[in-house]
Amino acid sequence: MPPSDDAINALREALRHSPDNVPLHKHLAESLLKLGRFDEAEAAYRTALGVVPHQVDLKLGLANAYYQQSKNSPALVVVEDLIKQSDPPAGAYLLHAKLLARAGESQRAAHQYREAIGIDPDVADPELARELGVDRASQSFDTADEEGRYREPAGELPPGSPEFDIERPKVTFDEVGGMEPVKEEIRMKIILPLEQPELFKAYGKTVGGGILMYGPPGCGKTFLARATAGQVKAGFVAIGISDVLDMWIGNSEKNLHELFQQARRNRPCVLFFDEVDALGASRADMRHSGGRHLINQFLSELDGVEHSNEGLLILAATNAPWHLDNAFRRPGRFDRILFVPPPDREARASILQLMLAGKPADGVDFDAVAKKTDHFSGADLKAVVDVAVEAKLRDAMKSGKLEPLRTKDLVAAAGNVKPSTREWFATARNYALYSNQGGVYDDILKHLKM
Repeated sequence: MPPSDDAINALREALRHSPDNVPLHKHLAESLLKLGRFDEAEAAYRTALGVVPHQVDLKLGLANAYYQQSKNSPALVVVEDLIKQSDPPAGAYLLHAKLLARAGESQRAAHQYREAIGIDPDVADPELARELGVDRASQSFDTADEEGRYREPAGELPPGSPEFDIERPKVTFDEVGGMEPVKEEIRMKIILPLEQPELFKAYGKTVGGGILMYGPPGCGKTFLARATAGQVKAGFVAIGISDVLDMWIGNSEKNLHELFQQARRNRPCVLFFDEVDALGASRADMRHSGGRHLINQFLSELDGVEHSNEGLLILAATNAPWHLDNAFRRPGRFDRILFVPPPDREARASILQLMLAGKPADGVDFDAVAKKTDHFSGADLKAVVDVAVEAKLRDAMKSGKLEPLRTKDLVAAAGNVKPSTREWFATARNYALYSNQGGVYDDILKHLKM
């Protein structure tokens, strides 16, 4: 038996006689991690945290064990919790940088790497630095802020204020399959105050406000926002990250202000912010970042500090609500936070029926197809229809005859499409279990029947 195994067995035996000995637990876990026995290290760290749940170095060790096993989602949950603390360790920022680099988010990874070596230069990882290009970036780091935005050179004028397209959507809630609880909340918050203003004014209820929708991608958040505008015959402005963010310091805030001003000039108007977490990321993650100014501007616009937001309807969507700054959830801002789950069986049947409208179909049993598409998002169902249509087109090109879509075609297509929501729920479950202050994510636990 190798000496390392002897040492591990000795530690386990010692812990059997002294199960509350934290240094022994920590030594065992660290030894297993160094030996590359990552699954055993994970179990050892979990046991140790059962004795002392809030010890930072044990949490960081557990995150490292997760990282080594490519369990990126649980590692990210632990690390993000650590860096929100008042005095986060450099190792937490370093591991966060590695996780972000693994996910392809190089810019954020470089920022977190700089944070790590700023706290403790000894944690420097030359290989990671080369991968992120930190050495090259640092040569001109004094000319840009941490987000890569530059101060405007003297003599140059900023670009003109942007003009945003005001849509007039034709779609209504009739085209939205399922999602009845979410639609009911939007009716009460947005639609009924516009349709029955006198009744709401009698109770002092103004027209306007904000709703934040979150859930797995592809479940209809954007389509629902557009249908909301169509339902009340209001203008609709869809805002992406590129519409606001600007490389010149101060211009992002100007763009955001002008966006709200244009919507106020066209009220009633629905402002829809997709991937709002990219514009309103937690300020706890921006210790030296100019991004705080943009968040403060966003909050000021939501509050209507200088201009009334009466008749301005603000909807936002995110797949990662845990990255959104907590200040956005205050009443008067996004005071309704709605979980948009994957469609249930009845909703899936309704969505499929809407998707097949106008296509050649014969006697499709939508309920039977819905049974075979558990956990599918709306986008997944569209993929099912597309796969079935492509199969029919191939057959038609061979036979020269156009055959209608039937139940068996859709069921066969469903077998070739994997539900995309499972990966999201794997991450969301960790946040709902371990970072659910105030019960914000209780709807996720309820959906998962936990």
